[in-house]
Order: sequence, then structure tokens, then C-alpha cells
Amino acid sequence: MTYRLRYSVFFALDSAIVLSAIFLSLWILYPTSNFYTDSLIVLSSLTLLITHHMSAHFFRLYNRIWSVASVKELLTISTAVTIAVMTASGLQLLNGVFYFRVMIVTWLLLILFIGGSRFLLRLVHDFHDAKKTENDLKRVLIVGAGAAGTMLIRSIKRNQIKEYQVVAIVDDDPYKQNLTLHDVKVCGTTYQIPRIVEEKSIDIIILAIPSLGKFGIRQIYERCLQTNAKIKTMPKIEDIMLGKVSVNEIQEIKAEELLGREEIKLDMVPITNKLTNKVILVTGAGGSIGSEICRQVAQFEPKHLILLGHGENSIYKIHLELSENMKNRNSEITPIIADIQDRKRMLEVVEQFLPDVIYHAAAHKHVPLMECNPIEAVKNNIFGTKNIAEAALTYGVSNFVMISSDKAVNPTNVMGATKRIAEMIIQNYASTSDTIFTAVRFGNVLGSRGSVVPRFQTQIVAGGPVTVTHPEMTRYFMTIPEASRLVIQAGALAEGGEVFVLDMGEPVKIVDLARNLIRLSGYKEEEIGIEFSGIRPGEKMYEELLNPEEIQEKNIYPKIHVGKANYLPLDQLMHLLSEIENLASTELKQRMIDLANGKWVVDIYPTNPI
Repeated sequence: MTYRLRYSVFFALDSAIVLSAIFLSLWILYPTSNFYTDSLIVLSSLTLLITHHMSAHFFRLYNRIWSVASVKELLTISTAVTIAVMTASGLQLLNGVFYFRVMIVTWLLLILFIGGSRFLLRLVHDFHDAKKTENDLKRVLIVGAGAAGTMLIRSIKRNQIKEYQVVAIVDDDPYKQNLTLHDVKVCGTTYQIPRIVEEKSIDIIILAIPSLGKFGIRQIYERCLQTNAKIKTMPKIEDIMLGKVSVNEIQEIKAEELLGREEIKLDMVPITNKLTNKVILVTGAGGSIGSEICRQVAQFEPKHLILLGHGENSIYKIHLELSENMKNRNSEITPIIADIQDRKRMLEVVEQFLPDVIYHAAAHKHVPLMECNPIEAVKNNIFGTKNIAEAALTYGVSNFVMISSDKAVNPTNVMGATKRIAEMIIQNYASTSDTIFTAVRFGNVLGSRGSVVPRFQTQIVAGGPVTVTHPEMTRYFMTIPEASRLVIQAGALAEGGEVFVLDMGEPVKIVDLARNLIRLSGYKEEEIGIEFSGIRPGEKMYEELLNPEEIQEKNIYPKIHVGKANYLPLDQLMHLLSEIENLASTELKQRMIDLANGKWVVDIYPTNPI
């Protein structure tokens, strides 16, 4: 219906209702009277008509979408009608006669018929929606009959999520079994999800237990994987209450929620003492880990935060983000474009800003790429670390925290070897200076640049297949915030020379991670496919976090292990590093791996093994 036709229809309908309302009132109150031909009654009716149309035009009653009308629209109609009736009543009073009862009934009839005509459209619209066949709606199973589940079901029932139809609820509380929540029955526990999904032809399972820990989510998710239903979750209750999200913003489960452990919590007191109102320098500040460290540090309101990185675009982005988020704080933020391989520049930067704490996140981390470029791995990971560490030593930095890798344990590749040798440098400086040097070993970081998750997601979007190196390949995983918090916590608790490692739970098969991501993306494994490409140069089938001899019984913080790895004395290490600088690429790989594992050292210094 066009706008003009729509306007004309409502105009004609209201005209008929208004012109007849006052005469209908007379018939109701005085069925045998002859007031119908009274000139004042006719004049009052015309006044009602003109005034109503003026009010209707002013309140835009003919321009509204009445199929979604609410109480607010009814109040607007009542206001327009009241103005029209009061105007007609005023005309009667000017003529010395006032039909009080007639005008009251007229007012009621106008609201009834004009409002009713509009809300009839709303009823027709709702009835049409209600007549959608069940095949048009997604059949939903809600997991959780608590406050979150109640909010979600109410939202769906109110048609705020129009494509969903809740047909069943499951909850592990025995006292809720067989009860109903908004006319939906609690049909069983989470252990019965596969059976219920099959019996009730469920299309979507929504987890409505936002407070459930990651271990619980993983357990339920594994039961859901036995079905063909898509798996989603609802936002956290606190985010809904704070207005950050709506209850009907159903989300996909994120890969990090399936790690099966809770993220590390910070010990705020020592961290606050180390960071608040202090000067903090972060190398590699534009990278995945470095930028998250900057975000975490910024929450403690440092006096000055220096963002150092080699890539101008990544440093520009994190500087812009932090500047906007911290505009109302007293912290100063300075972006520095510099390469850690430039020793002179590192000394200049540290001398200029005199940081209290340095977080060293700059490094080359991609294993197969470093196998092809061993010289660059050595220049950046070893000598770059040496440069920034010596700058910290020279200018009396209080704390220096270096990010290492689980690949530094028994390294079989260039990247792991360079990280292990960088650890040795840090450990040597820790034993000979007042600066507290420490290293933090990570597993694989979900979502970081070069990690498998973004690559798998890209392959899934492209329609597959997802490529996995080997069906038995396993890795430890952690989230970017977890990794960053561990760095910060280690810096606050370090005494010097430690190698900190997060308790990362059980290692995860890469192929299982790929399958989970396919399911989380709404596909079946057969639709996308998984292909095995073979182990790449330098890769290990599994990773380790600490050598057995490195593990100490002392555990200074929940979920954080601390070890003191063996290392080569400084004079021997520096002698070997000076030789490494002059090695050709063909010799460098094996020499690096031998040095990191202590083999090369025995040949040169037989009386001083690592």
C-alpha cells in the first residue's frame, strides 16, 4: 500500500468514526430522543471531525506503522481524541448548553473505535506471525533453567528472536526436573542432551549458564558434539545488566572457551606496586602479545607507557587505541619506532625514558619461517634480546621480563633454539646484576598472528578443507589475555633468573581443535573436510613446558610453575655467540640447536658442560 493510499484510508476511516460517534452516544443514552437533528449536535460533530484531523496530523497518527503498535501509540490516540472532545465541549459551553454525559461517552467511543481499528492491525500481524509453520522456526534446546535461561526464554517468547522456538530445557538440578518454565518443560539433565535432541528434532542448543566455568562448558560441549545441532551461548548476565549487550545477542562459542580450565587471575597488590605511577616499556608492542600486555598494563595507570616496535602500522593502531581509552587518565603514552637489533638505538631509548619495567615481547616466532631464515632468527631473537637486556642493565632498570616459548625446551628447530639461548642470556644477567631478569614460557596462543586458529577459520570460510599437519600432533594452548597476565604476574613476583610457566592443563590435539572450529562455525566435518599435510620443517609432534630437572616443588602462585633452567656461564656463552655471528646459514641451524641443547658446548669446553 502506497503512502497516499494509506493516508487516505485512515483519513476516511477516522472521519466515519468521528462523525458517527456523537450520534451513537445519543442513541445509547437517549434511545427515544430527537436530539439527532439538533443543530448544536451537528456543529459539535463537525468540530470533532476538524479538530481530530488537525490533532491526528500533528501527532502523525496516519504515518505510523500500526502492525507493531504499543501502549505508547494508544496514549497518543487518547491525547488526540481528548483535544477534539474538549474543543467540541467548549463550543457547546459557548452556546449555553453542555451535553456532559454525551461527550464523555463520545470520548470513550472514539478511543475504542479509533484505537481498536489500529490495534486490529497489530493483532492481524501477530496472528500472521504466529501462523508460521514450525518448519520455518529453529527448534531450540536451552541448557540451564536458572535466571539466564529464564531471561532467554522470555525474550524468545516475546518474539525478540523471531526465528527461534524453544521446545525443551535441560538442567542438572534434580529439583527442576519435569517442571515448566514459561510453558517449556525441563526434560532432563545435560547428560541426556543427545537423546533429547534426537527425540525433539532440535536444530540449535543454546547454553544459558553464563557463570559456568570453562571446564563445565567443555564437558557440556562434548555432549553436544554427539548431536548434529548447532551450539551457541548467551552473553554474561553482568554484561546484560550493564547494558553492554542484549539478552537476545546469541553468540557462537569461542575456541578459547573449550580449553577446559579457568583463566589465570592476577594478584593485584604486587602488580599495582610494580606498575602504578611507574615508567613501563614494552618491546614488540604492536604484536598480539605485546599489544595485550599494553592493554593490561594500562589498567594500572602507569606514569608513562612506551610502545616500542618495528612495524609502524601496528604501533600506530595500539597507540591510537590506548590514547582513546586512556584520555581521562594521567598516564602518558609514547610510540617508538625502533628495531631491537639496533643496539645503539636500544641504549638511546632506555637512557631517554629510564623505564622501571621492560616487557620484552619482540621476537620472530614462526617455526617453519625461521627454519628458512636462521640468520634473521639469530639476529632478532638472540642479539635483539641481548641488546635490550644490556640497555636495561646499563641504566638500572628494576625489572626485565622476557617472553620465551615452550619450543625452548629440548629444541629441535631454530626458533626454539634461539629462544633457549635468549633465556641463557637473561639468566646470566640475573646472576650478575641488581636488575631482576626473568623469562616466561608460553604454549601456543589462540588468535595470535600466525597461530592455527585464524588459519583454520580462513579455510573454513573458504569452504575447506582444513589442513592439519598430522593426526597425532598435540600442542598446549592459552589465550592472549592469559599469556599477557602471566607476563605481568611474573614480573611482579620474580626474584631473578626464574623461568615461569603457566599450568596449561592437558595438551590438545590439533585435529580436535580443527573439528571444534568447524562445528563452532556451524558446519559438519564432512562439509568442510580435514586434510593432513605432513609435519613441516622444525616441528615437533608434541611440546614440553619444562625439562624434568627444571621443575621445582616451589609454586609461588596458583597455576604458575617456576623453574631454574641450567645455563652456560656468561664468558663461554659470549664466546660462542661471537662465533655464531660469523657462521654461514648452512652451518647455523645445527650449531644453534646443539648449543641450545648443550652438545656443542661440551666439544669446546669439556670441563664446563651446561
